[in-house]
Amino acid sequence: MSYLNTKPLLYGIQRSPVLEEIQLVIDYPSRIAEMLLKGQIDMGLVPVAVIPRMKEYHINGSFCIGSDGPVASVCIFSETPLQEVTTVLLDYQSRTSVQLARVLLKEYWKMGPQLVDAGPDFVRQIRGTTAGVVIGDRALQQRQLSPFVYDLGEAWKRLTGLPFVFAAWISNKALDPRFIQRFDDANRLGMEKIENVIAENPYAVFNLRDYFTRHLHYQLGERQLSGLNKFLEYLKTT
Repeated sequence: MSYLNTKPLLYGIQRSPVLEEIQLVIDYPSRIAEMLLKGQIDMGLVPVAVIPRMKEYHINGSFCIGSDGPVASVCIFSETPLQEVTTVLLDYQSRTSVQLARVLLKEYWKMGPQLVDAGPDFVRQIRGTTAGVVIGDRALQQRQLSPFVYDLGEAWKRLTGLPFVFAAWISNKALDPRFIQRFDDANRLGMEKIENVIAENPYAVFNLRDYFTRHLHYQLGERQLSGLNKFLEYLKTT
């Protein structure tokens, strides 16, 4: 994926011998998910909401894009308090964040605003009682513009007590375990070089050290898998 949140993982992959074994494709999350569904790629760091649409799926390795509280870059933004919002525009770049917003509006905030699939320029339409789900780097920028910011990672933690997994390395077929181990090692290399990643990606909008080490959680462990399974349960009823 092409967002800042993937830079630590990409740093390791792009400096590992495993790069010679793959063809690396970088795009925004929902497009990567579509490529995986169509069999155009074998594995992707894709929004986990794609899982119910897959005939076969495998979650690979021990790394993900997740949070265990406020994530900072996946939020509902508005000019008015959320309870006064009548319409929520849904970011076209991610399936998971949009589905998470649906779950939280229903289960956590107990609201039923009109939900509208939005186009590329939708952030300009966030005004009055129209809010928007914005993700990724644009969300970090939007934090400086919108008076009201509702962090979906934080709301999920309050609702469930669990971490949230936004994206994981998912394949549409079983891959060689030896390759997955080498790929996992490449991810780990990037996580061990966070200071290098920060130096390579100067970003004045948000403190990247805080973003990579406090807001984002990259380890995919048992608690993260429990949060993922809880989310998939909610998707069946939302």
